[in-house]
Amino acid sequence: MSKVYSSAKEALDGLTFDGMTVMSGGFGLCGIPENLITALRDSGAKNLTVISNNAGIDDFGLGLLLQTRQIKKMVSSYVGENATFEKQYLSGELELEFNPQGTLAERIRAGGAGIPGFYTKTGVGTLIAEGKEEKIFDGERYILETGLKADLSLVKAWKGDTQGNLVFRKTARNFNPMMATAGKVTVVEVEELVEIGELDPDCIHTPGIYVQRIVKGNFEKRIEQRTIRERETA
Repeated sequence: MSKVYSSAKEALDGLTFDGMTVMSGGFGLCGIPENLITALRDSGAKNLTVISNNAGIDDFGLGLLLQTRQIKKMVSSYVGENATFEKQYLSGELELEFNPQGTLAERIRAGGAGIPGFYTKTGVGTLIAEGKEEKIFDGERYILETGLKADLSLVKAWKGDTQGNLVFRKTARNFNPMMATAGKVTVVEVEELVEIGELDPDCIHTPGIYVQRIVKGNFEKRIEQRTIRERETA
């Protein structure tokens, strides 16, 4: 059966439902699955728990799902670029499970590797540690963090072949590869879709066994905060 779909909407067909947990890859606005996020919004699925490094911006990325109030809970490490997120959180409409960034990445990796939990020093003695099991190793305190899994992982890669083998580019390699392993179903959008054998096997970051569906996307690639220097006049 072919893994290739003609559109993001078709790639999500039959996969979305109310109350599901979704992982969404990327770092800031770099490497986010733009097309799949829009398709998820258009699916109408609500009461979503979304696991992502960030919540996008007000009118782009996961911010689109916040605008339509489809997200019930965010599991994130950074949410500072989104005023809609701030408003909904402060009003009690949106739940937030805050994670140190490295802890979030490791929780996702652990979930994909079948590891139910691990101990870390990060967050010991802070609000992060409240309600979590502690243990002493070599005289140091550690807290237990659990692995994360999702009903659906939305991933963006640079290149992919028709069997779902993936290559990521630079910062887009943050979060996307481990999320591909941690979803019951993983759907990927790529900038370039090639035939089997066109990717160098030594350069593949995620093997196709983790990928169920793949689609070629069209990307806007916005910048979160565009900072420029005024051109000097002669």
